[in-house]
Amino acid sequence: MITLDPFYPIVPDAAWVARLARQGAKLIQLRIKTMPAAAIAAEIAQAMQVASAHGCQLVINDYWREAIRLRANFVHLGQQDLADADLPAIRGAGIRFGVSTHSLEELQVALAVEPDYVALGPIYPTKLKAMPWQPQGLARIDEWRDKLSCPLVAIGGITLERAPSVLAAGASSAAVITDIVMSEDPDRRAREWIASTEPWRDLSTGLLPP
Repeated sequence: MITLDPFYPIVPDAAWVARLARQGAKLIQLRIKTMPAAAIAAEIAQAMQVASAHGCQLVINDYWREAIRLRANFVHLGQQDLADADLPAIRGAGIRFGVSTHSLEELQVALAVEPDYVALGPIYPTKLKAMPWQPQGLARIDEWRDKLSCPLVAIGGITLERAPSVLAAGASSAAVITDIVMSEDPDRRAREWIASTEPWRDLSTGLLPP
């Protein structure tokens, strides 16, 4: 079973990947939402290059075809992405993958494909986008943890102040978006996250690029 760094920022472009990797982040997800299709592959390639230079594991959200073509080593799939993805091709390329879940039904779908991690959300109310699911709460982390043989990523409304409770509840990693990218000082905030999550970090077995 892989080991994930407990600090898991999710960012919109390669510039953010570079910024957080320079602060010491070792696990970053690139989630591109607003970019011309023609620019996506180049953006992923740039993010891969800078992540590799800093010894940081980069996870590509959604764009599994580009990940295969560019020889990335990790992707994240939402439930719709999972339904459309060519999992044999992803596995054949040696790419690990994580899967989003928001309900027991989605968890069963995820477990059936044996992902490298499962993400559960939203843990808390989130301002990023409207969610059709109610906040899961800390108790659901414990419930999910008992059903998994892979790492559990918690996501949704997690702040620096909430992260220790999330990790103590059983999450392997706390994914964060707004608390970093909307911070007045993202660099300082990232360093605070890294320091705060240190008790859950074991760099000797951390997930790093091969």
